[in-house]
Amino acid sequence: MRDLSNDRQWLAINSATVKAWSLEQLVEGCARAGISAIAPWRDIVQAAGVEKAGNLIRAQGLAVSCLCRGGMFPAADEPGRRAVLDDNRRAVDEAAAIGARCLVLIAGGLPKDSKDITGARQQVHDGLAALLPHARAAGVPLAIEPLHPMYAADRACVNTLAHASDLCDQLGAGLGIALDVYHVWWDPDLPRQIARAGSRIITYHVCDWLVPTRDVLLDRGMPGDGVIDLRGIRRMVEATGYAGHCDVEIFSAQDWWKREPSDVLRICLERHQTVV
Repeated sequence: MRDLSNDRQWLAINSATVKAWSLEQLVEGCARAGISAIAPWRDIVQAAGVEKAGNLIRAQGLAVSCLCRGGMFPAADEPGRRAVLDDNRRAVDEAAAIGARCLVLIAGGLPKDSKDITGARQQVHDGLAALLPHARAAGVPLAIEPLHPMYAADRACVNTLAHASDLCDQLGAGLGIALDVYHVWWDPDLPRQIARAGSRIITYHVCDWLVPTRDVLLDRGMPGDGVIDLRGIRRMVEATGYAGHCDVEIFSAQDWWKREPSDVLRICLERHQTVV
């Protein structure tokens, strides 16, 4: 396993962690702190302008570990599915324009008034299959992110690493996995599924699971403040050959989002070196 204790090279800051910052502030803040990679969300890229965003990032010499996010494939009707696919093609183009190493995809949950989770999962499969030719042509790998089962209804009906690997097996080149410890740490089959995923893990996200958790979406912990065995999971991920960034992604409406972003960045760096 890599020794990250004195190495800032493999830390990436996800823009969700410093939500108050614009893309310009994120780029400048990370460059100032000696952090070499970012993982922006589409909202701040679009706010800056996609072409300008790419120029800003390249001017500072930053890597883009991933662009967050596309997906949300299930829809109640065919026009809705076409609209989703069109938006995902735009997301692929945005990822290519800023030099992102992949586009993270969230599957999406049940369409309005539906109870058919099997049908929703089929729509995810079909949406990925329809998007892949555009992504392959653009040279942008797609990274499907399995989310914790508590999100199955409204955010993501792909809930295990095993399901994500099944999709990769079925759909082939150009589709990989975004592994976020917040969503998979609980899985008793995690060691075997990480080994199975292998080189298909193309982006790796870290935060922590707090006890108690006050909000299942917006109360993630800073690495080291919760119960996830971060070193143990990273050891398993790196045993597959993964040598990319550790992307710190923290949704924290009651805590970290209220703090000065520069201080959050400093603590992310400390925790990257001591607990991640």
